[in-house]
Amino acid sequence: MSDTHRSVSLERLDEGVYLARNARGHTLRFGSKDPDGFTPVELLLAAIAGCSAVDVDVVTGRRSAAETFGARVDAEVVRDDQGNRLTDVTLTFSVTFPDGPDGDAAREVLPRAARTSHDRTCTVSRTLESGTPVTVRIDGVD
Repeated sequence: MSDTHRSVSLERLDEGVYLARNARGHTLRFGSKDPDGFTPVELLLAAIAGCSAVDVDVVTGRRSAAETFGARVDAEVVRDDQGNRLTDVTLTFSVTFPDGPDGDAAREVLPRAARTSHDRTCTVSRTLESGTPVTVRIDGVD
């Protein structure tokens, strides 16, 4: 496999409860029936926030460490004749920097960093916005 390939495997623990494992061996328990975990939709929202947060944190962090750094993703679930999906996905950053020239520089670059992440560098939101098709296969079935 190439160094650009990504994969996650999934194991069923119980009905509606799964264990995802990445290539490095890390695991994450989740599911629609896991009372202590995230749902798949919540993981998608977390992936959107996390991907852009990394981008924004790296760019602003070159100027100043953030005093506070948070993000929230909100979306509406729609169930209609087109199937289940999310609409009105909104990512909101809540970031503060210390007073002084370094904090000022970080504050100044923050909007551009968020815009660049959305428009170019966040693989997760770029994939969603580009409408990348998903192919479903079943082992042993042609």
